[in-house]
Amino acid sequence: MQDTNFDTLSQKFAKNIYGTTKGEIRAAVLWRDLEPVINAFSPKSLRILDAGGGFGFFSQKLAALGHEVVLCDISAEMLDEAKAQIDAAQNPLNITLIHSAIQDLSADELGKFDIILCHAVAEWLVDAKSTLQGLLNLLKPQGVFSLMFYNKEAMRFHSLISGNFDYVKRDMKVKKKVKLTPTYPLFIEDVRHWFTLWQMDIFCQSGVRVLNDYLKYHLPPGFSKQELIEMELEYSQREPYLSLGRYVHFMAKRNT
Repeated sequence: MQDTNFDTLSQKFAKNIYGTTKGEIRAAVLWRDLEPVINAFSPKSLRILDAGGGFGFFSQKLAALGHEVVLCDISAEMLDEAKAQIDAAQNPLNITLIHSAIQDLSADELGKFDIILCHAVAEWLVDAKSTLQGLLNLLKPQGVFSLMFYNKEAMRFHSLISGNFDYVKRDMKVKKKVKLTPTYPLFIEDVRHWFTLWQMDIFCQSGVRVLNDYLKYHLPPGFSKQELIEMELEYSQREPYLSLGRYVHFMAKRNT
């Protein structure tokens, strides 16, 4: 089996990720979590690795603040889109593009980083645990690892409240795979255990889309998207909502 490559789907993927309300929620939650960490390093210019970062939504945002970013992706089409957006930016952005699987990244070639982002990648990996552990070789001793992954328990809960009981009984496996549905969703407790094994302390935990994916089809008059995003931010770090997020975001540092 192979890890998923989004060549041929790059435009659809980019539109689905950040061109929708779902994308706005993702961006709002992740930036709320990341911004204090970035500010804590201020005024230092950081080295940041965006591993599997696609067209570089956060790479561009961080580079615009004056940080040095390395954006890696296995999809050449995604990187072409990233280059087009970087070239069109109002001010020059210090972003290096690398066409590579993240398993092939080397600290000998790239050096080490203050922050590593790995967002919505793990759930497409055949062996997420080993791949993510390998990424940590590129992290500085006091560096921060920002991991967002697709939550298998939320996937099950959404199916249950939708009445798709046969699907749940099959452990959410289908004969015909939907191309943008992650192949290897992860359980929160498994990922927490990995961080313990890696001797890393999780200092920030958030659910991403803790409300949006469970909204009723018929919403009240005057329903506000902006208010939805505000509620997502308010409840994203509270249980039980955090654990029902379609994605979960962990930020961690080594404890040694």
